[in-house]
Amino acid sequence: MADWLLIRLGNDPQLVDYLTADAAGRIVAPLRAGPLALAATQAAGHRICVLAPASDVLLTDAEVPARSGQRVQQIVPYALEEQLAEDIDSLQFAVGRRVGDAARIPVAVVSRTLLESWLAQLHAAGLDPECIYADSSLVPENPGQAVLVLSGENVILRAAGAPQPVTLPLGALEEALQLLRPVAQPATVAAEDPTQPALPATDFGGNGLVVYAGESEWRQYGARIEAEREHFEGLSVQLLPEGPLGLFAQSLPGTSAINLLQGSYAAASPLSVSFKAWRVAAAMLAGLLVLHGIGSAAQLLMLKRTESRLDQSISETFEQAMPSEHNSSNARHRMEARLTALQGSTDSSGLLAMLSAVAQARAGSSDTTLQGLSYRDGLLELQVKAPGADALDRISQQLRTAGWRADLTSGTSSGGAYQGQIQMKPGT
Repeated sequence: MADWLLIRLGNDPQLVDYLTADAAGRIVAPLRAGPLALAATQAAGHRICVLAPASDVLLTDAEVPARSGQRVQQIVPYALEEQLAEDIDSLQFAVGRRVGDAARIPVAVVSRTLLESWLAQLHAAGLDPECIYADSSLVPENPGQAVLVLSGENVILRAAGAPQPVTLPLGALEEALQLLRPVAQPATVAAEDPTQPALPATDFGGNGLVVYAGESEWRQYGARIEAEREHFEGLSVQLLPEGPLGLFAQSLPGTSAINLLQGSYAAASPLSVSFKAWRVAAAMLAGLLVLHGIGSAAQLLMLKRTESRLDQSISETFEQAMPSEHNSSNARHRMEARLTALQGSTDSSGLLAMLSAVAQARAGSSDTTLQGLSYRDGLLELQVKAPGADALDRISQQLRTAGWRADLTSGTSSGGAYQGQIQMKPGT
């Protein structure tokens, strides 16, 4: 999976902090600060994630029925309308994931004008972010402990068990620390006089405090924070060499932070981007498929026409070969069956017997030529060419001698040759 280019916007969106982290949130390229255009030079081959100032994004939650389905995006603005001073039509409402069957779902609210301004400047720099989060939403949760992050001019705090972090000006650090103090739990202490009831005592529930700060912030505010140690079960400090952005990068993998790019601002999915890149090839492929379909249809039409002509030719041939048959269906098999019957026939007066007799009769008249023959209903007609009429008489006489009825029915002289027709049929 591609590395992340993580960009944190400031009060001036043209001046940003940025670094590169891998898919596991480990820093690959160190923190840098500079113009947005300079950060854009590192974008090639990276997924782009932008962190917006938490002071510009309201993180809250709304009560929405569990069965709202796809209508959640439409319901949330009206569920929060009374809590907001601005017109809901001027705001972008981004919805987070519902936890189990909880009645409330997390929501991030930001001005549409401000969001569009960020996007315009990012796009102008050639950046197409996959997600935009409020930077405070990437403050890590630490079960049983409060978390405080010193971040530039702000302090971000997440009370133990609180669903959403809170961002305050750094000048309100005192109030922030008081908000993070564990809630006192009632306890009892035995009174010195056994006859008196037990007295209430204070138990802070054992909650600790984890502080994340840069070295310069800790030098400036560390003493004030250390003074709060007595209010917590434990206080641990983690210095951030890469500043808060390095901490946020660690929380990026698998985060449940709310992406502001929802609805009409949703980033294009990798699938749609991939399709756009391949749409010319897809169009060409579709064109080839259409042409192939047209060619196949034309070829099929030609084959059908050829088949029709062949059927007609078979029907005509069948009618000529078997005039007594009036139905030409399954003509090929019927003609093959008739030919087989003729070839295997032992009838002494059949076609084969007649042809054998003709061959024997012509043996003594080698100067004759058999030009054609026609067989129908036991009658064989021979078209014979000979030097003279006497040659045809000899053939007829030979056939009669062999027991056949043979008659010379017609004859003409042409060019020194004689052409005649002999009719032959079994003798009575």
